Amino acid sequence: MSDLAQGFAEALRLLGRGDPELWSIVLRTLAISGAATLLAMVAGVPLGYALARGRFHGKTFLLALVNTGMGMPPVVVGLVVWLLLTRSGPFGGLDLIYTRRAMVLAQFLIATPLVIGFTAASVQALPPQLPDLLTSLGANRLRTLWILSREAKLGLLAAVMAGFGAIVSEVGASMTVGGNLRGSTRVLTTAIVTETSRGNLPVALALGLVLLLLAFLVNLVLTALQQRRAG
Repeated sequence: MSDLAQGFAEALRLLGRGDPELWSIVLRTLAISGAATLLAMVAGVPLGYALARGRFHGKTFLLALVNTGMGMPPVVVGLVVWLLLTRSGPFGGLDLIYTRRAMVLAQFLIATPLVIGFTAASVQALPPQLPDLLTSLGANRLRTLWILSREAKLGLLAAVMAGFGAIVSEVGASMTVGGNLRGSTRVLTTAIVTETSRGNLPVALALGLVLLLLAFLVNLVLTALQQRRAG
């Protein structure tokens, strides 16, 4: 209990004094995970819709792959990305390893299966005859997609929350491809690992509390939007 109390006090102290290193880590965490979540939405929502509404051989197999990807260990994703981007890898010439772009790529690969899975589930929950009904009422393809997206918006917001929550709290992939470089690729999760290894438990707990607060605030905004839409 004393360690938790010290961690809480240290978190208040760091936030209260506006510690520049802490805020740079927080902003870097938001930038990397936010960019990865946005890219996952851009790629995952259309793919999820296509899987939900498409009729083709292998659909069940692809859905099974997506569901498997939703539980993929982040450290495994990080290892694969590291092998691709390292100097001896096929994309080593791009000089992406141990950069923020490599971290965004790894987090994008972690979040995208979640977005696809949640999107497919929310679209499949809609009445199957709804697209045909909209078409018979004169809605073109673009209008039909827009209306279906609005009907599935609760599930899409859940996809955003699931994707962001999964990557903002992961450490394996970020540590592997980012290198945890101070002032460059260090984010909240890797900073927690660093401070813990140094024995600075109050600081590590403080960073953990800041991470929880950050995740809570982001999900609070998204949940408020979700519930307002539901109402």
